[in-house]
Amino acid sequence: MFVLLRRNGVLAATPKLCRISTRLLSSGTATDRSEHFDIIIGGGGLVGTTLAAALAKNATFATKRVLLLEGAPEFKGFNASGPYQNRVSAINKNSIELFKSIEVWPLIEAARFKSVKQMQVWESHSDALIHFQDNNFASDVACIIENDLILDAVYTRLKEATNVQVLNKARIESVRLPKDAQANTNTSELKLQDGRSFTCDLLIGADGANSIVRKEMGVDVFSLNYERMGLVATLDLSDDGGDNSVAFQRFLPNGPVALLPLSPKQSSLVWSTSVSHAKQLQALPPAEFVDALNEAFCRQYPRVELADKALQALNAFFGHTSAQNQLQYPPRVTGVQTGSRATFPLGFLHASSYVTSGAALVGDAAHRVHPLAGQGVNLGFSDVRYLVDTLATAAYAGFKLGDKQHLLKYERQCLTKNVPIMIGVHGLHTLYSTEFSPVVLLRSLGLQLTQNLPPIKNMFMRGAMG
Repeated sequence: MFVLLRRNGVLAATPKLCRISTRLLSSGTATDRSEHFDIIIGGGGLVGTTLAAALAKNATFATKRVLLLEGAPEFKGFNASGPYQNRVSAINKNSIELFKSIEVWPLIEAARFKSVKQMQVWESHSDALIHFQDNNFASDVACIIENDLILDAVYTRLKEATNVQVLNKARIESVRLPKDAQANTNTSELKLQDGRSFTCDLLIGADGANSIVRKEMGVDVFSLNYERMGLVATLDLSDDGGDNSVAFQRFLPNGPVALLPLSPKQSSLVWSTSVSHAKQLQALPPAEFVDALNEAFCRQYPRVELADKALQALNAFFGHTSAQNQLQYPPRVTGVQTGSRATFPLGFLHASSYVTSGAALVGDAAHRVHPLAGQGVNLGFSDVRYLVDTLATAAYAGFKLGDKQHLLKYERQCLTKNVPIMIGVHGLHTLYSTEFSPVVLLRSLGLQLTQNLPPIKNMFMRGAMG
């Protein structure tokens, strides 16, 4: 292949040594070289790396060049024989199918993960509760997997990919997109903080809730600061002889507290609470923290008498005994892993559009939800599936990867799936953020009615399991 270069005023053919594009600087007096890629992914977290691996495994993109930009240093790997880490994800069936399609699931299976056979959710101001499990436990509700294990498996596959380049310590400084009103270029451009620049046919923002790509797209964003924090930790459990395959979540006055199983004797904690309480919990000595956690799951909070009477009548109508008789208490926490306690802010975010000419958003760059339903990263992995399928169809038909007409198909698929889940999760957070008696009555009845009506319960199950 040849490119034309001007030498002493004459155009000459020269072998093309690397794929580059040349563009004028703003001054117009000189040029700089920006290496060109077909697709650039900004952000190397769980969703961004999985997207890169999915593109690498799709035969349609075999001749396409993909660049993954990650601001952190090179990933150091994961030690499956080491202590359990405090950042985990509840992965549903659809996400597991994605992992299988890009051949990372066997790597995860060979390391470690924990199947969740059942989930119990219950109210602190009444006896309302619900159990989620597949029919006759034929399938898992979810799998709890450490985030770094997922990254390790995905990076292993990326190292085998010949068309994907990973660039670490690469922080985006600025982005320029070929927006609809601009007809002078069909490529997206970006500049890194270290001065390097790149162009691409499609720039994908996987750069989190503060996405630079999204800001350059200029889309409206609806966001809420919940003024709550999530506290995570790795916990040691009492040896009660069980296999610890049940996930527990209790709605407390300040927010939900959840135990996610990691192994027969360890679980991961996700405790959503007020900012001041989260900081207090993080600062407690280990023994006092363990006592506070056990109390959170067992303490009797003030009852709403009207809710209790309504639940008794509801259970009697369905021929059931008191919901309290069905309550299973979680295993007793005996210790917290040193250094595993950490906090992070909670909020809600949704972009009005996921795409524009030359750019698309995935994961937290497009949407962010409360962790109470464990849907956040699963929505991101769902974005990956939809986007890769959409781009493959467009590329096979000969269309440009950054063509907004085809990117809108991806957006419609995502919005159809994401918006109902996000509204539902936000609604649950709002519903369980008050101790107002009429609200306690309504949410208790809703929870118990769902438990007593299998069709409604199964509908929620299908949504949670993917």
